Amino acid sequence: MDFALNDDQVAIVDAVQHACAPFDDEYWLRRDREGGFPEDFYRAMADAGWLGIAMPTAYGGAGLGILEAALMMETVSATGAGLSGASAIHMNVFGLHPVVVYGSDEQKARWLPPIIQGEQKACFGVTEPNTGLNTLKLKTTAVRHGDKYVVHGQKIWISTAQVADKILLLARTTPIDQLDKPSRGLSLFYTDLDRSKVDVREIEKHGRKAVDSNELFIDGLEIPVADRIGEEGRGFEYILHGMNPERVLLAAEATGLGRAALRRAAKYAGERIVFDRPIGQNQGIQHPLAERWVELEAATLLYQRAAWLYDQGQPCGGQANAAKLFCADAGFRACETALITHGGMGYAREYHVERYLREAMLPRLAPVSPQLILCYIAEKVLGLPKSY
Repeated sequence: MDFALNDDQVAIVDAVQHACAPFDDEYWLRRDREGGFPEDFYRAMADAGWLGIAMPTAYGGAGLGILEAALMMETVSATGAGLSGASAIHMNVFGLHPVVVYGSDEQKARWLPPIIQGEQKACFGVTEPNTGLNTLKLKTTAVRHGDKYVVHGQKIWISTAQVADKILLLARTTPIDQLDKPSRGLSLFYTDLDRSKVDVREIEKHGRKAVDSNELFIDGLEIPVADRIGEEGRGFEYILHGMNPERVLLAAEATGLGRAALRRAAKYAGERIVFDRPIGQNQGIQHPLAERWVELEAATLLYQRAAWLYDQGQPCGGQANAAKLFCADAGFRACETALITHGGMGYAREYHVERYLREAMLPRLAPVSPQLILCYIAEKVLGLPKSY
């Protein structure tokens, strides 16, 4: 049992830190105030080759595992980029995994290089306003007419749709009342985001202003049959291959955000003088920060184990979901404690920790709720009856 990162993994962390160095806390504070996709950061990460870290080498990727990708995402977040920086490249790392696994050679050659090189951006179109996490009840329809499908419906909470060229879209191709197996009848497509047929409306939100979230109104989007991934009706099965990696990556990002917050809080506690002594000399300040460090250490081990299991081809659903749950809470608690450590100054944007705390809410909410994770673990890991 070896808990140490190998030389290549250490080099990844160092190189990612170097690539992120020009994009300091002041850069991300401006992005948080002004909004607008961080194109220069995205370009820098693409030029350094990081967007294809887990993509096949045959198409220009690095061919590394989800563990290496998670280390990269934790490092990005921990530099102070937080969820704003991580979310800008998150989709590139995990989103097209169904294409890698189920796409044809022609599709891989057509779709993967532009994403890896940063020439195209993609968004992930699954969630709908009236179905939430009940993915099998999706109502967006894709009806086949000859060599194309015509799509009508709505999607919500679609990140980066303001800037995306492509959309990975899950839609119903068989009415649910015609199915014997509920998990069938949904098909997965990767196609152009045609804005003449898709109305993209940005949602004003609590944090992460630099990376847009949107509602999509789809009216007659035409998708060539050649843009369907795999067999018709098996799309839900295909997206499952991206869900565990996504949970692991988000867990790593939450952990990194917590580390950024803890680093700032410890520095402030060592410098802030009250009653002729640094506040960090007081156990009332020391102990909560120390507890947060312990929690982040445990979070790191949990997400890295889940990533390792995935890369070894072993079942990891329980561990990936547990990592997402635990790391999100650990990151949030670290951000909360960091703000409290700063006292009133923590409420001021110039100290950055209030931005961290706002962003720390996101991993707790998405892409799956804490309650559904606990239901999954109760049923799939502990063998208890399904509760919903």
